[in-house]
Amino acid sequence: MGLGKHIFGVGVMTGISRVFGFLRDLCIAHIFGAGRLSDVFLAAFKLPNLFRDLLGEGALSSIFIPMYTAQNKNENFAKNVFSWLMVVLLFITLVFEILMPVVVWILTPGFADDPTKMQLTVTVSRIMFWYVVFICGSAFLSAILNAFSRFLLVAFMPVLLNIMLILAMVTALWFAPETVLYIMAFTVVLSGIVQFGILWSRIRRHHFGLRLIRPRWTPEIKSMFKRLGISIVGNGFYQITIIVGTLVASFQSGAVSWLYYSDRMVQLPFALIGLAVGTVLISSISNAMAAKNMPSVYRQQNVSMRKSMMLIMPCMVGLFVLAEPIIKYLFEYGAWTPESTHAVALAIMIQVLVLPAMMISQIYSKTLYASQDVRTPVKTSITSLAVAIAIYLTAFHFIGYLAIPVGVVVSGYLKNYLLRRACKRRNLIQPSKKTWVAMGAFGALAIVLGAGLWFVPIPNIFILFVAIGGFAILYLPIAYLIDKKI
Repeated sequence: MGLGKHIFGVGVMTGISRVFGFLRDLCIAHIFGAGRLSDVFLAAFKLPNLFRDLLGEGALSSIFIPMYTAQNKNENFAKNVFSWLMVVLLFITLVFEILMPVVVWILTPGFADDPTKMQLTVTVSRIMFWYVVFICGSAFLSAILNAFSRFLLVAFMPVLLNIMLILAMVTALWFAPETVLYIMAFTVVLSGIVQFGILWSRIRRHHFGLRLIRPRWTPEIKSMFKRLGISIVGNGFYQITIIVGTLVASFQSGAVSWLYYSDRMVQLPFALIGLAVGTVLISSISNAMAAKNMPSVYRQQNVSMRKSMMLIMPCMVGLFVLAEPIIKYLFEYGAWTPESTHAVALAIMIQVLVLPAMMISQIYSKTLYASQDVRTPVKTSITSLAVAIAIYLTAFHFIGYLAIPVGVVVSGYLKNYLLRRACKRRNLIQPSKKTWVAMGAFGALAIVLGAGLWFVPIPNIFILFVAIGGFAILYLPIAYLIDKKI
């Protein structure tokens, strides 16, 4: 299967996961509302998700896969890493189980006013935290499969959590709400066990030779954990930046909610396209670099740039032009006001401009990780995110909550520039002239069609979907021809 087909497959699975995630949120809202039990579940669920983001998934794959492929996929190295990882995860889990009351108090100090709510959150968090062992272990098994270019099963795994939670809520309708809360907590852990079991079975079936052994402290293990620590620091800094943005926005009534919904809309196309590109690229480029085949690296980069920009450009223009009707017809019901629709739409129209930079930065950063350069992506992230915070704090006095999307856009393009400069300095990238021309053509085509779409009246949600469909029907065949001819 070619690089483009891999990216498409992972993107489809990510899209399915997002749909089921939306259905899961609807079920949670239906059963718990926006009250006490909803607060408890979301607060407890945030902690294992934070560890999954910091330790599992992208960070672990970006560090492990290049080292694994550089050692010709040495089974002993994989066994040793896996064994150390499970020891570390078990240690972290036991520490947090003991210190959970303190951890919950730090993360949700407002719960302290309600001792019963605080105790319930601690209990549910203790149950749910065991998810960390299995989901981070699953992230490692996923990295092994991705290193062998097996992407689809891995990309489907997040869907299982959402499906199992939906089924748990449906079957738990006959129980008291607090009982449902415990059922959901155990279901989260069970979903981690199921994901781990499926991935383990797949690896054993392909005779990859992975199993637990007595961990050995080797130079390779020391190097890997050092790089992983640096990567976690970078990801942690990103989490701090999000918190700062939320704190700044909280000084304007309604701004936190406006920015939450605008960010969800902008992140959707990036999740479908950008994360799929990054998942596939880290494996394929690592293999090419291990074989010292730089022409293959450059070719894969050019293909990724063309494919991702071909898809992201209409998303950017479409969201910019249709921001107001999209928010109006999706959310303007009940307590949602036209003022909120306009506020969210303005934030989207600014923040969506960062999508091309985010896409290309993904390719640059994965290239650096594949070359086993961990420090440069982290340094550029810290620099660009520090600039974002500076913009948040200074521009908020002049443009209010819109300082947050402005900071996101400026820091996004700064990060793109710093990553490109680092790759160019080490001769790790060679975008062809045809790639630049094709990307420019995709942008021009999307803008021309978007300009026409701007003047189309959107009186209801049916016309909105017709407009989106018509935009796609006109854009995609022409863009496909451009990609083939240039």
